[in-house]
Amino acid sequence: MSQRAVFDTDRLAPTYFRLALPVVFSMVVTLVYNLADTYFIARTGDAMLVAGVSLCAPVFTALMALGNIYGQGGNSLIARLLGGGDRNSVRRVSAFCFYVAILTGIAVAAPLLLLRRPVLGLLGASENTFAHARDYYTVIVAGAPVVILSFIHTNLIRSEGLSTLSMAATVSGSLLNIALDPLFISVFGWGARGAALATVLGYALTDVLGIYFVKRRTAALSVDIRRARVSRGELGQIFSVGITAAITNIATSVCLVFMNQFLLPYGDGKIAALGIVLKVTMVVQLMLVGFSFGGVPLFGYLYGAGEREKLKKLLRFCTLFLCGLALAESLAVFLLAGPLIRGFIGDAAIVADGTAMLRWQVSGMVFCAVVLLYTCLFQASGKALQALALSLSRQGLIFVAVFLVATRVAGYNGFLVCQPAADALSAALALILYRKAFKQNN
Repeated sequence: MSQRAVFDTDRLAPTYFRLALPVVFSMVVTLVYNLADTYFIARTGDAMLVAGVSLCAPVFTALMALGNIYGQGGNSLIARLLGGGDRNSVRRVSAFCFYVAILTGIAVAAPLLLLRRPVLGLLGASENTFAHARDYYTVIVAGAPVVILSFIHTNLIRSEGLSTLSMAATVSGSLLNIALDPLFISVFGWGARGAALATVLGYALTDVLGIYFVKRRTAALSVDIRRARVSRGELGQIFSVGITAAITNIATSVCLVFMNQFLLPYGDGKIAALGIVLKVTMVVQLMLVGFSFGGVPLFGYLYGAGEREKLKKLLRFCTLFLCGLALAESLAVFLLAGPLIRGFIGDAAIVADGTAMLRWQVSGMVFCAVVLLYTCLFQASGKALQALALSLSRQGLIFVAVFLVATRVAGYNGFLVCQPAADALSAALALILYRKAFKQNN
């Protein structure tokens, strides 16, 4: 398969959309799954069930982070190796990422299960929510190898330009999850445990399809354990990009813990409202993530091939496009905030709290778009320090600093405004890092 045919660098915008749209569609289906998951849980009318499951979001985000170490780190390296024409190294790197992801999942599942009670306490589980949180947590953690592995081939397949196959694996798993949710949660009466089981089985299907596509449809990727080795330099490149990508997810988990702990004295109802709000916020954010990460193979390929002017041209186009998309989406969600929350749960207090939270959450999404795009650019071009700085900003050090100051000064109102403030500061940091990194490179 010719790389010239896969990445048409003379028609940047069409090539970008060909790569990004399947990723976005996968994100939309993932979004529907997340909303459906929350919807079926909320339809039970049990606010404590909603809160209990919401408390476990940082655990799932942490598993996602581990998968992204090898998924996004491997994607970035493989895209650059393909740009340089080194397919033998691509086979080694892809096989390594596959097997090390499985081992990582096994390694983290055991201690997390043993430390279940203290971890749930740290996440903010109360006497009312502990049982639900425990049921969801146990199944998700036991399925850690399956969840982590799902992020490997869905990322690596895209490095060959096969975004449609990546989409097919992701969509199939999400659809299975959506189909199983009402059956497990309501019909069988398994509640939080059923929601978690449906999630793990959906990711298992994504794993199976990913392996099939690698063996049957890709030209350079491999799952041959005999090839699963990398040099010290390659491992450093995987980790330098992958860990910075993972830090975004880990930092998000830490921030969720901060928010849940802050809301605990205000009652479990506000924690339930935040759980619904964060799901609805994905309406905007996952679209932005899809268009940002969808361009990573092309960013990496252009950088690896030395096409700097084309890379800058593509970046300008993506920046304008994503900012416009973020503005349109966030405006729609802002205006429809009340009905959106009410669609999940009828509790008047939760709807009122959720409406205010949601409007503040989406008000900084234009800045979020800038942070996501430039983080992906730094990852694709192997600029680990810049990617790390951004990964530690919006949902990391900048957020925590703003959170601590805002909540101390304004209490609950400070809690509401901390995310858009952190978004704006992080976007400014992204532009400063870009100017310095690429000016120096030129």
